[in-house]
Parts: sequence; structure tokens; C-alpha cells
Amino acid sequence: MAYATAADGTRLWYEVIGPAHAPPLLMIQGLGADSKGWLRQRRALSRHFRCVLFDNRGVGRSDKPAGPYDLEVMAADAVAVLDAEGIARAHVMGASMGGVLSQILGVRHPDRVLSLTLACTACRHHRWRRQLLSQWAEQAADAGMGVFLQEGARWLIGPRSLRRALPFLPFVGPLSGLAFSTPAHAFVAQVEAILTLHDDIRFELEAIDVPTLVLVGSQDILTPLGDSEEIASLIPGAELAVVGGAAHGFMFEHAGAFNRTVLDFLERVVAREAEQAAGIDLLEAS
Repeated sequence: MAYATAADGTRLWYEVIGPAHAPPLLMIQGLGADSKGWLRQRRALSRHFRCVLFDNRGVGRSDKPAGPYDLEVMAADAVAVLDAEGIARAHVMGASMGGVLSQILGVRHPDRVLSLTLACTACRHHRWRRQLLSQWAEQAADAGMGVFLQEGARWLIGPRSLRRALPFLPFVGPLSGLAFSTPAHAFVAQVEAILTLHDDIRFELEAIDVPTLVLVGSQDILTPLGDSEEIASLIPGAELAVVGGAAHGFMFEHAGAFNRTVLDFLERVVAREAEQAAGIDLLEAS
């Protein structure tokens, strides 16, 4: 466990798990969530990858400065984490807002990215989602994170899990970070950063030139299938995978299917890289 320092002095908590010489995988969580959101990915992915998990500014053990926040700056925060760990390039996996940050990394920092896994995310604003996020920010600011969590949970987890978990909602996987380690001012600042990001980012996605997996749950109502289909259509060669019966928090609810899909993609990417490197070595030897 360590801290990286962003350009503006914000301290960013991170940890590294997995074999030291394995391919690096940077894992970026979403709105209001800290690295605990990857709880059910830690063991499965760290067997094969050097996983770098960090808390975005405003959550977990990272600093929680007053707003405004900026997603471009938060993407640069992720680069600062790579720099602190001495990693030149990494596979990058982001969920929800973390998926938007990953898209920004692919566009603004292509030299730092080996592949992208974009889970339950989007590349444009919809009026209904703008209104929803604004309501969430108002609830958090006026009544606290607990009230927001009770109201917003149905957008984050599937109806079956919601019925089972309702009494324990603040302790459920990724929601625990929202309940206990995210102050309202930082949550609001992250929401405002999302709302102020220009939709123009989608026009730059065609410049991404790394293997990309776009992953979504079939029952995701916050970032529905259409959002993922759009991203996959804009990034050259991107793969689209749909996890049946899964909602927005499918990395926790449907961890087995999520992990298998991600590992299959990443292992194919790594194998392809090894084949290309071997071919280059043969050419140089000849």
C-alpha cells in the first residue's frame, strides 16, 4: 500500500497485488466507489496480472479535496499512480465513471495503455441520465449519502439482489465505499465532473489503437446495452460482451461471469503480444 501524488498535490492511495513480473493491470472504479468495488476481482485477476488498484480522488483512502473535480484531471491521477509504481504501460480496466476515465486515458495517454476493458459505461450524456445524476447530487448534499444510497441502489444492483440485500445495503460490495468512505461533498464533485465532461470525447474514440473489450450486463438500466454498443462501434476492432441477467454492479453480483469474460480477453491480448514480440525477435536475429 502506498500513495501517489497528483500534479496538484492530491494524494492518491493505491495498492499492488499479484506477481511482480506479471503484466500490469490498472483497475479504476466508478462514481463514489473506492477500490473495494473490485473485491470479487482481486483473487481471480491477481493470479495472472500485477493488479494496481487505487482510490480516485474524493473516495476511500485518497485525499478528498473540495471541488470542482475534472475527469481529465482524474484520468491524469491514474497516470500519476502508474508513474509512482514505475509502470510505463498497463492494461486498463474501468467501470462506470472509471470506464469514462479509461476512455480518456486511451485518447489522451495512448502511450500508457496496452488494452482497455470498459465495463458498464458510456461515451455520451443522455438527458434522463443528466437529470438522474443531478438528483443524486442534490440528495447527497441535502440529506447525506445514506439517503442517496437507499434511493439510488435500484439503479446499481439487480432487483433480485436488491430484495435480498436491502437490510444490509451499506455493507454490500461496491456500495460499502459509497456508504462509509465517500463524503457528500466529494460525491457531488464527482457527479459535477461527469456532467461537465463534453460529449466530444466520443468523436475521439476512433483514435484508440489498442485491443478493447466493452462489457455490459443485459439488465443494466443506468448504462444500458445501447451505450456499450455505441462505444464498441466507435473504437476500431472493439469487442462487445454482454453478461446475461446482470445489472450495473455486475462485477460484484455476477463476479464469475465478469471475471471469466475479462480474463479470456486479457489472456488473448497477452498471448498476441507475446507472439508479436517473438516474431520481432526472430526478424532481428535473422
